[in-house]
Amino acid sequence: MSRERAKRGVLPPPQEPIEKMEKLVNDGNFYEAQQMYKTYSARYAAAQRYPEALDILEAGALIQLNHGQVTCGSELANLFVETLVKGTFAFSEEILGRLRKIYEAFPKIPVPQHLDDDDDMQKLSEALVAAKIRVEGCSSFLRAAIKWSMEFGSGRSGCPELHDMLAEYIYSESPELDMAKVSAHFVRGNNPGKFVDILMNFMGKCYPGEDDLAIARAILMYLSQGNLLDANYIMDELKKQSRSKNIEFPVSDLIQLIVYLLRTLERDALPLFRILRQKYKSSIDREPLFEEYCSYWMKLQRSSMVCNGEVASKACLVTFSR
Repeated sequence: MSRERAKRGVLPPPQEPIEKMEKLVNDGNFYEAQQMYKTYSARYAAAQRYPEALDILEAGALIQLNHGQVTCGSELANLFVETLVKGTFAFSEEILGRLRKIYEAFPKIPVPQHLDDDDDMQKLSEALVAAKIRVEGCSSFLRAAIKWSMEFGSGRSGCPELHDMLAEYIYSESPELDMAKVSAHFVRGNNPGKFVDILMNFMGKCYPGEDDLAIARAILMYLSQGNLLDANYIMDELKKQSRSKNIEFPVSDLIQLIVYLLRTLERDALPLFRILRQKYKSSIDREPLFEEYCSYWMKLQRSSMVCNGEVASKACLVTFSR
């Protein structure tokens, strides 16, 4: 029957090729299966049968990733998102669930510790290369998914949960941690509690002088989004958890600036904001982005200074909150 359909150019039900390709993967024929996943999904997409193409690509991404084939799995995961775009699928919780399922299939493997000899160093080198491949593959997939969600109905910044996924994966798996990237995605996410946990973990293992930078960066990023509520939450929770876990909360001019800044913004005190910016210039200069965030907040504050003829109206500031 399948041969007759092929002669007539009729596509089989997607479950038939999926089962065939799963057998290839289970037998270790990863490359052959990969080419078939791509070929069959392309045929369904060309026939504008996008749901079936998505089924094939999702199945392929999941089984390849579950077999540790990250390069193959991430390629199919990206094709899954490309097909969402081609098929003009609107953002929905159902599709988000499928994206989450693919994300959860990406391996999470700790880098070896306690190295003693040359063999261990070789293992470490191989593990670092593998970790880099995992992070690049997962990041590429989630960035594409975020872009799709922005274009198809999840808001200007994209789906918050996808941002949280990307932030968590970068933090847990990246061999060269970039806290600025982690923070940028958490700030666009909807899980500040998880962000606090990540910052607490980072404070316990970072080099001296990196902890206050990470905290200040997180607070200023929230403020640059007009989100004073979560900025205050992050600071309050970090202090609370530091006390409960007997971890020393960083004390520096930069942290003092952030504390004063939060109090200032709650009061709409633009003149005091200018004074703080000048007094703590050396702390702001520690991170190039800090000046950008301060400039952005100056603009927000100027915009809120006059509302219906009144000065420093709280109602104006609400306009810039979430």
